[in-house]
Amino acid sequence: MLSTTSRTTLGRKKHRAVTDRSALHAVLDEGLICHLGIVRDGAPIVLPTGYGRDGDTLYLHGSTGASSLRTASQDLDVCVTVTLLDGIVYSRSVNNHSMNYRSAVIFGKAALVTDAAAKTHGLRVLTDHLAPGSWEHAREVNAKEFAAVSVLALDLAEASVKMRAEGPDDEPEDLEADKAWAGVLPVRTVFGAPEPSEDLSPGWTTPPHVTGRAAT
Repeated sequence: MLSTTSRTTLGRKKHRAVTDRSALHAVLDEGLICHLGIVRDGAPIVLPTGYGRDGDTLYLHGSTGASSLRTASQDLDVCVTVTLLDGIVYSRSVNNHSMNYRSAVIFGKAALVTDAAAKTHGLRVLTDHLAPGSWEHAREVNAKEFAAVSVLALDLAEASVKMRAEGPDDEPEDLEADKAWAGVLPVRTVFGAPEPSEDLSPGWTTPPHVTGRAAT
């Protein structure tokens, strides 16, 4: 079960909270981009970044020169969010228009991964999440690249999940008047056909780990 803290307890629409930890894992595994929130130099900043999950550890990465990652690794509280948009909800009144979604919010302190083996593992988790199969297919990270990247590990101990998966919630008088269309317009993320780089040498065919992802 997910933790229940003052930061993870919903203030509104509490019936949309999901407490099963597997729901958190499912949202993180389906999403591709997270938003990392920190306070830097006294001001809040929220940045999009890639991530990867291994068990109950979330890995983030970026350049060693990025002040946002340096700040996040300084034993400070951070907030990471991932949102999946599933549909636009059209109601009979503009006020009741809404969205169907699944969202995860994680709080905690992100730790800088310094052990070489653990850092390599984190980079592989990140790569496998965004581009499965690339760790084995592409050139491995060299020493210069390895030194230029930072990897942060965030425990998923304190997290919340909120979902909406329903139709319009119209007022009784709007239902009776029936003067506007109501329903849900589904939203889905799909992969298109792979587009080979123009500088590929002749004879290359798209490898299975790319075509397989495009087919999902």
